[in-house]
Amino acid sequence: MTQSEEIVYNHSHYNMQSWSKQANLNPIPVARAEGIYVYDFDGNRYSDMSAQLVNLNVGHGCKPIIEAIKKQAEEYCYISPSYGSAPRGELAKMLVELLPDNFGKVFFTNAGADANENAIKIARMYTGRKKVFSRYRSYHGSTFGAGNLTGEPRRYPLEPGIPGFVKFFDPYIYREPIEFASEEEATNYYLAKLEEQIVYENPDDVAAIVMETVTGSNGVIIPPKGYLPGVRKICDKYGIVMICDEVMAGFGRTGKMFAFENFGVKPDLVSFAKGVTCGYVQLGGVAVSSKIAAYFDDHLLSCGLTYSGHPLACAAGIACLNYYKDNDILGNVNRVGKVLGEELEKMKANHACVGDVRYIGLFSSIELVKDKATKEPWVVYGKDPEGKMGRVCKLLRERKFMTYSHENMIFISPPLIITEAQMREELAKVEEVLSILDKEI
Repeated sequence: MTQSEEIVYNHSHYNMQSWSKQANLNPIPVARAEGIYVYDFDGNRYSDMSAQLVNLNVGHGCKPIIEAIKKQAEEYCYISPSYGSAPRGELAKMLVELLPDNFGKVFFTNAGADANENAIKIARMYTGRKKVFSRYRSYHGSTFGAGNLTGEPRRYPLEPGIPGFVKFFDPYIYREPIEFASEEEATNYYLAKLEEQIVYENPDDVAAIVMETVTGSNGVIIPPKGYLPGVRKICDKYGIVMICDEVMAGFGRTGKMFAFENFGVKPDLVSFAKGVTCGYVQLGGVAVSSKIAAYFDDHLLSCGLTYSGHPLACAAGIACLNYYKDNDILGNVNRVGKVLGEELEKMKANHACVGDVRYIGLFSSIELVKDKATKEPWVVYGKDPEGKMGRVCKLLRERKFMTYSHENMIFISPPLIITEAQMREELAKVEEVLSILDKEI
């Protein structure tokens, strides 16, 4: 058995792979990775056009991050959260300085799911209220609390869920049966329905409204003009904590360091993970407003994790944030993102199977349909018994274009270091696959 065969065998026989039926798994055995590329043991080069799980923002093999981890490992690998740790304190300071001026402190977690778990705990402790609003087309994690926040089918195994979690609808204009004259008109409609629902749930019982700033794996749904400021006003009116889940959209993905900066709002809490270390060591956290942080000066913060602010992870985070700044990653996202947007619009115009495209920075999705006029989706929501979207990903994989699908959408969210030339090269592969799909309608 070759090394490549052994890796595939061990993976398939001893690992349980997430979000997958376990029979017939056929993973790519990875020999090495560099930049936006992954290589197998036969020398085949695959383009990582989803930045793995939309977390590997600086690509593979980033030397400054690797060196920072090595340096910290030589000093100490782990110390309890109650000890003073230089990387923990420095990274928290850097994050607070990147956030709006209403922020004061950070509570570190292991990843995005427990960041959201702790965000809602903090909101409930601070307000003394129990109900939490989140959206149907959302993914906030698959642990029990984060899974109850989640609105799409990945929450089903957790049901019946926790009392007090209330769902509302995203401003998903493409799929809305109402024809709006403008984004502003749509915003007014969605905000009115949200406020009506809050009133029916009793505003005095509502602790928080949790939103992915830009809905991620459920379609890169970008809020219409005025929507997030409108939610902010509703939160202020009723004393509700506004939580922006920036786990996927944060750290440059949308062309701003945090996605909410695109919309002119200041949330009360921000959950983050993924791009803070780009996956080099797992880390997440909750950034807390100064007002909420002050509350816990003389109230118990009933949150705790063994690995909160892990030194190796924080060292990686410091190096990662410095890399964003020193290499003008935001500038690159906006330059290459312009190319991505232009090419996606051409695909929408030229391909019968493309119903809609949505993009902001290097965060994008292509929504596949059987009929542009009726908007009939390529697969029924929550079901794909024939594996049609799996086949779409297979066609892309055959061209060494690696990404993932969800519902009737394919995602293009590459590492933020991608060049314009690389982007054009990879999008040509997408064109080939869309041309195949056009013939099957």
